Amino acid sequence: MIGHEEGAANLPRRQILLDEVHAGMALPELRKNPTPTMLFRFSAVTWNAHRIHYDQSYARLEGHPDVLVQATMHGAFLLQMLRAFVGAEGQVLRFTYSNRARAVPGEVLVCGGRVLEVHATGEVDCEVWERKEDGTVCAPGTARLRLPRRP
Repeated sequence: MIGHEEGAANLPRRQILLDEVHAGMALPELRKNPTPTMLFRFSAVTWNAHRIHYDQSYARLEGHPDVLVQATMHGAFLLQMLRAFVGAEGQVLRFTYSNRARAVPGEVLVCGGRVLEVHATGEVDCEVWERKEDGTVCAPGTARLRLPRRP
């Protein structure tokens, strides 16, 4: 997991079942605090050589306040939240997101969402988002999940 040490305490620890979710239900939030080290390591493992993600001096030359959280890291945080929500027996069937705002180390990112529709097939449509603590949306998206039924 990315930044495994943050956010784990506020995510569900038992399997959520289809009959426990309903339209309008909030997904449990995941809080992330990206650090320069996390960004450097994420760039390395994803082969992202753009210096704005790991070289502060270069990022500032390009007009940024600091190194920037990678677009794919925003998505990875959202996917981490969704995987924690669906649990070991659930699935993330579809997931989309787009980047809307930049984030830098020291800004706490809060991933959340809500259930839009629960289908009789066991699929659940959600809207998701990653926001800064000031409310700025960095990455909105959607997901279709499959949750297990009560035995």
